[in-house]
Amino acid sequence: MDITIYSLPTCEFCNLTKEYFNGKKIPFIEVNVSADQKAQREMLEKSGQFSVPVVDINGYVVVGYQRHIFDQLLNSNALEF
Repeated sequence: MDITIYSLPTCEFCNLTKEYFNGKKIPFIEVNVSADQKAQREMLEKSGQFSVPVVDINGYVVVGYQRHIFDQLLNSNALEF
């Protein structure tokens, strides 16, 4: 399973998102977009937004802390893990 979380260190919803995945013991890659312009462009290309967090779960992009959507994607048979 490939999960990337684009975030800012001071973002409350970014921290909630990381806590969600840590709590489920699901590994992810964290990308701090405040320190990396290339990552900012990548996030914008994937989501069309500058809002954080942006979570890429196996190519499914979710903007914001959307726990119910995370649950659906992680439990979906449509995703190949």
